[in-house]
Amino acid sequence: MKLEKEAMRVLKQTSRTFYIPIKLLNPTLRMAVGSAYLCMRAIDEIEDHEQLDAAVKQLLLEATGTMLKDGFDKEAYLQLLSPYKDLLPEVTMRLNDWLTVCPSDYLEKVKESTSSMAIGMAKWVGKAFSVQTKEDLDDYTYYVAGLVGVMLSDIWKQYDGTDTDLDLAIGYGRGLQAVNILRNQEEDSERGVQFFPAGWTRADMFTYAEANLRMADEYIESISTKNILLFCKIPLALAKRTLHALQNGEDKMKRDEVVSTVDEILKEHEA
Repeated sequence: MKLEKEAMRVLKQTSRTFYIPIKLLNPTLRMAVGSAYLCMRAIDEIEDHEQLDAAVKQLLLEATGTMLKDGFDKEAYLQLLSPYKDLLPEVTMRLNDWLTVCPSDYLEKVKESTSSMAIGMAKWVGKAFSVQTKEDLDDYTYYVAGLVGVMLSDIWKQYDGTDTDLDLAIGYGRGLQAVNILRNQEEDSERGVQFFPAGWTRADMFTYAEANLRMADEYIESISTKNILLFCKIPLALAKRTLHALQNGEDKMKRDEVVSTVDEILKEHEA
């Protein structure tokens, strides 16, 4: 129980967008999805780290991906990270704890998806995140976000037989990531990273985001379990509002807009 509380504390610290909908899930789904999010955030922090060089990131991500495939060894993982422990955040150092809180029925899927993500991220670190074509963008967004959609679909299926289309699930993840790319374009550029395919304008990326968010709408239509539907609607609504804000020249949604968006969805489901 203590570890579950710790997981929710770290989740709250690491994600404003996902903490709210995860907290609203029932206990089994809350810990399955919460564990999955924390595991993926653990490796994401390696991929995004500003003080680690590319070779180190690639080594850590590939090794972590392999460990997750082969039955995770906590001591080996901590030994792998030990030279960088003063640089890496709590969420990364405690990957084993996040696996521990995952309900046993969902653990293998969480490990498998996190492993695939880590290995895919390592590949893109090796490419210096050089996105040249739409196919490159699709590949990158699949590994960092589309895989989340696939894993969630597997969790819904395991939970109560909720059946969703995997292509639409990937579109859901890609749509959220495309909004992040638009929001962080300037910041990414400052660190020498460009996720826009060659020749693409900001308008092209808005079109890409909108197309994938339409797939997310279609994905949600296939879900009838209220608990799961509520979870899926909140990040999607926040992404759409953020996209709208960006199109109007704002940096991001205001805090009160985030609160009102979540409240609207909650009221809709209480009705």
